Amino acid sequence: MGHSAAVWDWRAATELATDWNGIMQVVIRNPKGASAKVSLLGGQVMSWKDEHGEELLFTSSKAIFRPQRQMRGGIPICFPQFVNCESLERQGFAKNKMWAFDETSHVRSNETHGTSSVDLILKPSVEDLRCWPHSFEFRLRVSLGTDGSLRLISRIRNVDMKPFTFAFAYHSHLSVSDISEVRIEGLETLDYLDNLCRKERCTEQGDALTFESEVDRAYLGCPNAIAVIDHGKKRTFVLRKEGLPDIAVWNPWEKKSKAMLDFGDEEYKEMLCVDGAVVEKPITLKHGEEWTGRLELSVVPSSFCSDHL
Repeated sequence: MGHSAAVWDWRAATELATDWNGIMQVVIRNPKGASAKVSLLGGQVMSWKDEHGEELLFTSSKAIFRPQRQMRGGIPICFPQFVNCESLERQGFAKNKMWAFDETSHVRSNETHGTSSVDLILKPSVEDLRCWPHSFEFRLRVSLGTDGSLRLISRIRNVDMKPFTFAFAYHSHLSVSDISEVRIEGLETLDYLDNLCRKERCTEQGDALTFESEVDRAYLGCPNAIAVIDHGKKRTFVLRKEGLPDIAVWNPWEKKSKAMLDFGDEEYKEMLCVDGAVVEKPITLKHGEEWTGRLELSVVPSSFCSDHL
């Protein structure tokens, strides 16, 4: 007598909901029970859970949830600038704008491969064009793989008649056991800009990056894969990227945590931002040109090391 195979109900793999501000959110799931939640405010990934329901992204207990304000946590999209101190917001305006479903694809599930995804689009408003006078189409796909990996693909097209230049980052807030138990492998010997020292250019001297005080750096010309090893939780985040040459690393530590209204005094111990980014050499697009930046986050057992990347 044959065994019947479980059939994945792909129709139940996506769920539409609204938050308490009435902002639409999409939850996507894979057959094993992993999930991701994406908000139309900022195109921000708000949650990423493994098959056991454990949250893998950090969100501050003091996060402020209101329209036109990025929530402290998850993965905000930083565009058209990141860190640079110009006339725009420090991390750009995309994270505070209402995105729309991309009607060419919208929400989809692949019944054969057990994957699900959501496609969003951002176009500049009249207000946006006043502060950054460039017309663009920004398409974002967030997908969840069969192994629970989280994938983000951004495609930015210049639909203006003149070129424009931008910086970019996936500002990924990872949930960790204790920052003192975390190390990053894959950044050794690389140059970085130290934002705590007026962007002084330095070289990483250690075999791995560990944390004993505030860190705010942009590592330049990074490999396409790095490992964030959490000894406390016995797991490793593997970050893989394409089109994103740099990696930004941030932890505010104690003093700065106490100065932020939307961040708990002790929460610096529970989080680490590791961002696939474009920092040192901004992207320039001519009319009709398109740039693509891909990020994949996955979790593997703590026995994993960066030699396997």
